[in-house]
This record gives sequence, C-alpha cells and structure tokens, in this order.
Amino acid sequence: MVYVRQDKLPGLKQYKYSGVDHSLLSRYVLKPFYTNFVIKCFPMWMAPNLITLTGFSFVIVNVLTLLWYTPTLDQDCPTWVYYSWAAGLFLYQTFDAVDGSQARRTHQSGPLGELFDHGVDALNTSLEVLVFAASQNLGMGWKTVMTLFGSLLTFYVQTWDEYHTKTLTLGIVSGPVEGIVILTLVYAFTGVMGGGSFWQQSMFHTIGIPQFSFIPSYIYNLPFNEWYMIQGGTVLVLNTVQSSLNVIKARRARGDKSRGALLGLVPFFVTWTLIPAYLYLNPEILHNHLVPFVFFGGLVNAYSVGQMITAHLVVLDFPYYNVLVLPLAYGVFDSLGPLLQDKFGVGWPSALGSGGYQVAYMFCMLGIAIGVYGSFVVDVIVTICDYLDIWCLTIKHPWNEEEEAKKVQ
Repeated sequence: MVYVRQDKLPGLKQYKYSGVDHSLLSRYVLKPFYTNFVIKCFPMWMAPNLITLTGFSFVIVNVLTLLWYTPTLDQDCPTWVYYSWAAGLFLYQTFDAVDGSQARRTHQSGPLGELFDHGVDALNTSLEVLVFAASQNLGMGWKTVMTLFGSLLTFYVQTWDEYHTKTLTLGIVSGPVEGIVILTLVYAFTGVMGGGSFWQQSMFHTIGIPQFSFIPSYIYNLPFNEWYMIQGGTVLVLNTVQSSLNVIKARRARGDKSRGALLGLVPFFVTWTLIPAYLYLNPEILHNHLVPFVFFGGLVNAYSVGQMITAHLVVLDFPYYNVLVLPLAYGVFDSLGPLLQDKFGVGWPSALGSGGYQVAYMFCMLGIAIGVYGSFVVDVIVTICDYLDIWCLTIKHPWNEEEEAKKVQ
C-alpha cells in the first residue's frame, strides 16, 4: 500500500522544524543537563534515530517486566521492578530529548527525524499507561481505560495542534516534560513504599488530614490513584482548550476558518465512542484481556498520529480516516445485537458470541493493527529515505566541514 505519492514528496523540501517550549523545568534544569553532559556521551557516528530507538528499548524492557510480574496490573512487584521502571522512563526521556541535539551537531536534521521521534512517542504513550496502571495497582478495568483515554487524547491534540500551527508547542506544564518527570518520581516512590498497594489508601487519611465535618466521606476516602487521575484530567482539559485556542488563532491569522480545523478532533472521539462501547458490551475483554486491547488502542492512535505527522511533513490534507476503526466498529455492531434483542426485543444474533471467539477476534484486531501500522511505518520511512538519499538508523553522508566549505567557495 502506498501512503505517500511521489508527486507529494517535494513538500519535504519545505519542511522546517519549529518548536516552542515554555517549561521552566526544561529550560533551567533538563536542557542544561542534556547539553552540558548527556550529549557528550554519544559518538558522532551514531544516527539520531538510533538514539531515539535505543531510548524506546528501555520502555520495552519495562513492559516485559510488567508482563512477567503483574500481567493483571494489580499485583505488587519486587521493589527493584519499580526502580527499573523509573530508570527506564528517565533514560527514555533523556534519549528522546538529545536526539535533536545529535541531529544538529551531526548535521542530520530533517523531516524523517520528526516523524521517527513522534512515532516512537506515540507508541510509548500507550505502553506507559500500562506501566502506570501497574504501578498504581489499577488492575484491568475502567480506571485503566480512563487513563488510556487521557494519555492518548493529550498526544492526539498536541499533534493536531502542530499540524495546524506548524509549531510544536509545549506549555509550562506538559506531558513530555513534567508529566514524564512526575511518573519517574511516582515509580521510584512506589518502590520506596513497597508496592502499588500503597496508592490504594485514602490520601487524606495517609497524610494525616482529619476528617472534618465539611469533607464528604467519599472525598475523604478517595485513594491516591484517583486523586492523581483527577489532577491528570484537569491538566488534560486545560491543555486541550489551550491547543484549540492555538489552532483557532493560527487559522484566523492565515485567513482560514477555524471550524474545519476543529473537525480534526472528530476522528479521535469517534474512536473513543466505539472503544468504551466495545468494552462495555464485552466485559470479558475489559476484565481479563485489557492489556492486549490497550496495545490495539495504542496502535489505532499511533496510526492516526502518524498520518497527521506525515501530512504535516509533505503538506497533505488533514487525514480524517483511520481504517483501523472499521474492525472495532464491527465488534461493537456484533455485540450490540444481543443486547438490543434482550432489552427491546429487536436485534440480531452475535456471530462471535461472548466467549473464546470474541477474545480471538480481539487478538485479530490487534494483528490487523500491527500489520497496518507496520506497513505504514515501513512504507513512509523507505519512501522518505529514498527521496532524501539518507538512511534511517545510520548516517549515510557524514558531515565533513572541509568539504562543505569547498562547496560554498
């Protein structure tokens, strides 16, 4: 399947990275650390994309330890596992941050780097939801689904914002900076406290706040993990509103209508109408097979995000269509029939049922997602590499200052 037509490739020549980072933590702590120390640890022959991929490998290791020690996301792990999750996420953030610096100092900056970097970040978003859920002992249920929704919406909106404004904007508080630092500290603290069960306790009671008469019991008894979700939801709403304002302002400055841009949020919410519907209709998937379903949901979002980034790089129309929604829509349709038949007497029999066939279908959806997203990634990377005469994970044309000086003369 061809994802980028040859006649659209000249749009790559117009690419120019633009980013704004308002984070004080990034400006005064992290960037000096990356610039003055970390970047010097990487040799000049190492390609920026290889640094990105190496950083992602630490996340893969975290997920593998999760699958070994707490595949149900609700068991306490050995203390060292939480420390390894903290170290792995910190290394991922560090490698992900310095790949741009490596690209600039080796003179390898280009559109492929942005595509590769954002693609890896998109995959990490869903995987990190599983690690976080395991660190909080959230288990397989709606809390983990809500966490997945918030994380994927944040990344989708950020990419949608960049497509329309042509600038990657990180606010004073953002997921790639403060969000990852907070998660790293949470994982480490979970290890100190002996496991994820610590976060199941009432926050007010644990930190010594008395139950005053004006505090309702249900609020007083809220555990740490639910307070964290409330905080995350608040930040999510603020970031979504801010990104929407950024897009509206940029579109109006160019003389374009903002309504068309806001329609770009519709594909995400269509998907996230189907996902909770499918899980509600299939509690077996929700409570016993949520981990592979999270992989599927993450790939659906990564494909949408990848299409947006590609469209941004080669100057294409906004991609509203995601073929991976179709098998999910069929799953909802198939499971809805028996429910309507039971409630209203009008419906249709399920072809898959509610047992093993439904689980098998869910794994088929995951396989389809891996195939579609994998073919998309390979095709786009190979197409861009061929057009720009570069390699993806190695440096094909090392920078030679003397030769470049001769070309200028």
